[in-house]
Amino acid sequence: MGKTLLEKVWEIHKVGTISGGRDQIFIGLHLIHEVTSPQAFAMLREMGLKVLFPERTFATCDHIIPTDDISRPFADPLAEEMMQAIEKNTKEFGITFFSPESGKQGIVHIVGPELGLTQPGMTIACGDSHTATHGAFGSIAFGIGTSQVRDVLATQTLALTPLKVRKIEIKNRLEPGVYAKDIILYLINKLGVKGGIGYAYEFAGEAIESLSMEGRMTVCNMAIEGGARVGYINPDQTTYDYIKGREYAPKGKDWDKRLQYWESIKSDPDANYDDVVSFDAKDIEPMVTWGITPEQCIPVTEKVPEPQNESDREALEYMKFKPGQKIEGTKIDVAFIGSCTNGRIEDLREVAKYIKGHKVAKGVKAFIAPGSMGVKKQAEKEGLHEIFIEAGFEWRNPGCSMCLAMNPDKLVGDQISASSSNRNFKGRQGSSTGRTLLMSPVMVAAAAIAGEVVDARKLFNIK
Repeated sequence: MGKTLLEKVWEIHKVGTISGGRDQIFIGLHLIHEVTSPQAFAMLREMGLKVLFPERTFATCDHIIPTDDISRPFADPLAEEMMQAIEKNTKEFGITFFSPESGKQGIVHIVGPELGLTQPGMTIACGDSHTATHGAFGSIAFGIGTSQVRDVLATQTLALTPLKVRKIEIKNRLEPGVYAKDIILYLINKLGVKGGIGYAYEFAGEAIESLSMEGRMTVCNMAIEGGARVGYINPDQTTYDYIKGREYAPKGKDWDKRLQYWESIKSDPDANYDDVVSFDAKDIEPMVTWGITPEQCIPVTEKVPEPQNESDREALEYMKFKPGQKIEGTKIDVAFIGSCTNGRIEDLREVAKYIKGHKVAKGVKAFIAPGSMGVKKQAEKEGLHEIFIEAGFEWRNPGCSMCLAMNPDKLVGDQISASSSNRNFKGRQGSSTGRTLLMSPVMVAAAAIAGEVVDARKLFNIK
């Protein structure tokens, strides 16, 4: 019987078995940011411990950093305090820090891949729930809490419960105007926000294999929103082509050696899965959330459904929607393009392709926060920012921005936001009554121009 990628990588990195049926797993790459690391470093100091392998940890700042005025000190004293803490901690413990001054700062799950740190067959950990993003490369990537950040810093290992594996196959290719974001929203709607508990999701099939690395990252990014502990895609030539030549990618003979390893950890054709589900890409349309979890979503062509449970009733009340109401035509106040889900260069290129010659609707605040300094530089090199500004979008600096609003980018009152981010929970975008509609970047752009939710395929004549 063959093995899955998860089984192979798990066995290679397993140090031993410990209490409670957990395995001690070596972590090959540890990524940290300014929000979940200060307490972990404080605990190290209290315990008199050092960072065991500082060369395996890399830091950036993303959650609290402003996207408009990044001059120091930051206007928010708490943000400035966090920034000073990560500067001090990385210097004291000898950890590489991608600061704004380095020109490499950005959202942690965008910086890792674009610098070539993220590679197949790795175990990766970060104190951030969307660490599953890195699974797009065929790595096993865990989002962890602050005490676990401490554990990785001190021991380079994690105590983890073995996972089951669900293979999710998506047959055929996506139709024009349908994107990776629509795939993952569709899957979460079908399988549920708790459907993946206890599982790793292995994404496969023609629709997945035909995605670029950036699209694959979008799918894996939101595996956590479906309850899965990790999500991953087997590496292939698309993966290798993306990694090759990047700053931290292997070079020369090391590349050839690493390539052999990467090929060896793919799931075997006769691997045994705990569950297998199959969907057809032809059935997937542009998706829009109507509720307060990513599961509560529908195709843009459909109507808000009748409530099936208390969660649905709560969502309808909060969102001020009525069953049978068309989602298309919902007026928006804010349009946000960015986040670790959809703040990559490919997302921005796709938006620029369609908004050229259009203008943001009157009364809509539309802005774009690139996912990293690398993305920002590339977009400006290609002149994309000029297209955005001409259309009426604000062009910002890199950061998490309005994805979770731990910075000045926040909704006000009960504003409705069309957002390319990953969560539509109550208060997620900075206002306790703010309302978030998740969708793909092109759908966000279409909503910004129309001033309401529209089918981007119609507005932009995508065929």
